[in-house]
Amino acid sequence: MESGRSALLFDRLVEILGNIAARPRVSSISEYANPAPPYQDRFLRDARHDPSDSIARADQAFAHVGASRADFAVRPADGTALRGWKVRPPRPNGDWVLLFHGVADNRIGTLSYAQVLLQHGYSVLMMDARGHGESEGAIATYGWKERDDTRAVVDGLLVTESPHCLFALGESMGAAVALQSAGIEPRIEGVVAESSFRNLREVTYDYAGLHWSPLLGKTLFRPASMAALPRMEKEGGFRAGDVSPERAVATRAFPVLLICDSDDKMIPCRHSEAIYSAAMGPKSLWKVPGAGHTGAYGAQPAEFERHILAFFEGIHLAKGLTQQRPPSS
Repeated sequence: MESGRSALLFDRLVEILGNIAARPRVSSISEYANPAPPYQDRFLRDARHDPSDSIARADQAFAHVGASRADFAVRPADGTALRGWKVRPPRPNGDWVLLFHGVADNRIGTLSYAQVLLQHGYSVLMMDARGHGESEGAIATYGWKERDDTRAVVDGLLVTESPHCLFALGESMGAAVALQSAGIEPRIEGVVAESSFRNLREVTYDYAGLHWSPLLGKTLFRPASMAALPRMEKEGGFRAGDVSPERAVATRAFPVLLICDSDDKMIPCRHSEAIYSAAMGPKSLWKVPGAGHTGAYGAQPAEFERHILAFFEGIHLAKGLTQQRPPSS
């Protein structure tokens, strides 16, 4: 009986880990009525709500701060259609922030961040990641293809806009995508990353450990991780070892504000700590007690606002001083 249960648990782990990366689109703005398989339940946020309710909620939030949204779409080199919104505040400060949602979510998941930023004059770009929401793409690759998607998004934005500074803010998978995007995209001048993983292989151990202990994922349940990763690589067309925010921050020096909670059981704080240690540019790490996974804003809204605004404003002011400085003789 026990051996049978162990076999079932192993099969379940392989299924979960495989579907974390190689998953169908389940969080569409226009397809909320489709029920999700049970293994996806804990990753979903708004996937079962009526789309009109979510869009109405977003429009109400934008109207509250006097902001206006416009549809935005681009296609990277592989032809995948990526869709989202450009949202402008009534009195823009000249800076734009790219917002990156987590796995099995969509642009609505970044609405709280958008509200904070819009209130302070930041324009925001809220995109559905590939394989999510209204964007095309069969699966998520956790930053490998998404970083090139970001390049296409920036190219598209700059056709009509001229940001003084361009920033990125992401949570969980979105944080990992933001960091990897900035690693290859020099037009991104600073990244706020909450609950990012350090690399894809390491975070599979945390999932395989069922959020109890990564040691379980590295020992008893290691075969589940090893069985899932080849599927991810085959279906996604990438190598798991190449998906690494930790390597991205060590490749290009750019300012980072990392946020985590020491009690996060989904993606433990050691991931952010490792990224912090590897970062070559200006860096800070804010640990938020009681935040859990991606809950810093909910746990400490005033402090969250203060930290991200100070981070962005510091980069904005430094760039302004550099541009005003006369050339050396």
